[in-house]
Amino acid sequence: MPERRTVALVTLGCARNEVDSEELAGRLEADGWQLVEDAADADVAVVNTCGFVDAAKKDSVDALLEANDLKGQSRTQAVVAVGCMAERYGKELAEALPEADGVLGFDDYADISDRLQTILSGGVHAAHTPRDRRKLLPISPAERQDSAAEVALPGHGPAEPTVAPADLPEGLAPASGPRAPLRRRLDGAPVASVKLASGCDRRCSFCAIPSFRGSFISRRPSDVLNETRWLAEQGVKEIMLVSENNTSYGKDLGDIRLLESLLPELAEVDGIERVRVSYLQPAEMRPGLIDVLTSTPKVAPYFDLSFQHSAPGVLRAMRRFGDTDRFLELLDTIRSKAPEAGVRSNFIVGFPGESEGDLAELERFLDGARLDAIGVFGYSDEEGTEAATYDNKLDADVVAERLARVSRLAEELVSQRAEERLGETVRVLVESVDDEDGAYGRGAHQAPETDGQVLLTSGEGLSVGRMVEAKVVGTEGVDLVAEPLSDAIAWSEEAGR
Repeated sequence: MPERRTVALVTLGCARNEVDSEELAGRLEADGWQLVEDAADADVAVVNTCGFVDAAKKDSVDALLEANDLKGQSRTQAVVAVGCMAERYGKELAEALPEADGVLGFDDYADISDRLQTILSGGVHAAHTPRDRRKLLPISPAERQDSAAEVALPGHGPAEPTVAPADLPEGLAPASGPRAPLRRRLDGAPVASVKLASGCDRRCSFCAIPSFRGSFISRRPSDVLNETRWLAEQGVKEIMLVSENNTSYGKDLGDIRLLESLLPELAEVDGIERVRVSYLQPAEMRPGLIDVLTSTPKVAPYFDLSFQHSAPGVLRAMRRFGDTDRFLELLDTIRSKAPEAGVRSNFIVGFPGESEGDLAELERFLDGARLDAIGVFGYSDEEGTEAATYDNKLDADVVAERLARVSRLAEELVSQRAEERLGETVRVLVESVDDEDGAYGRGAHQAPETDGQVLLTSGEGLSVGRMVEAKVVGTEGVDLVAEPLSDAIAWSEEAGR
């Protein structure tokens, strides 16, 4: 019997890319490929790239070059780029980076096995010429679902409806019924992301994502529910709903309030202990959605709000809405319903035309917002965006100084917010246990990767995937130190049986 072809997936970027990698892994394993963790052990190394900002693109190129260095020194014979950077640049990336043996766009995902086999056999698959993917679906959201089967939507399923074969390898299953991709988990973590939608209809002047991710299109609630049930069967305890804009979910299905009805259903899935929603737009927040997020059992009162700035003039130049006072009012509304709610956001400083007064207005907002986690980025031009054409650019050294200044403030503020939680009881999902260092996990106000974590002072009686209540007794910057409650440990042990 011939040796199975091996493939390793290296994932960069956001949680959406992680879901896409697991879709590709599922397709490949269903077609006979053996998945391996280390690129050095793979015939083909597939790098799922990020194309968001220059730093992420550099990381993607570095990962491709690192994988290419393995050729001739290990089993690796080919290196292939997929993901957002590959989709965004296509042929241009292939010409600029000959070390990549293939550059595959989203349209290649359905035939990923054939594409990799061609490349592994020494053949060439021509890289695509990039196109504006917003033009692939109708302008009207109400007309998009009928056209979705004709467009490659990573994480949504194959172009043609198929039913998974009955003899799938162990651990591989349809993620969400006949229209769904085959998904293979690439790690055993107790948390997994689930896509609500793909694409974005917003036209923020600094962002190129809609051009290569396309227009906004929702997954059907039944697909999301079935995928969540499957993940629960794989041992997942927390799901994180991801898309470019979760507050728009359902608008192309005829119900902009669909998320409000879906969340309680997801929370009732057997085995799921926590449901988290990410990527929320402040201008689209609705009273009903706030109510569901702050009052539904097992739904985390967690608000990942994309503020970006708070000075009205800068926000208008960004093609966004709001101001400091309206944003603070939104946060007051949230905390009046759930005082313990977690809130995080990202901000851009040094945007074209940003004045010292604008920066002071942003600092005023940060001082009053009491955010649990803050990401700060210095503005840089992204090709193809409206902001790249603006004339009133700030000097690079001014942008760097403002980035350092606001970053220092953000670090102080999130530490202060962590200290406010001293004495609170938090429900922690255990993610690692060490006999010497105790256990690490996350509370409801902490999303994986982007926010802080909780150090449990004792790991005795705990295991990965358990939920345990603990009292916050200390802080380490943005992180919390918490003491497990004895009755909570007994409860977690009972729940795990």
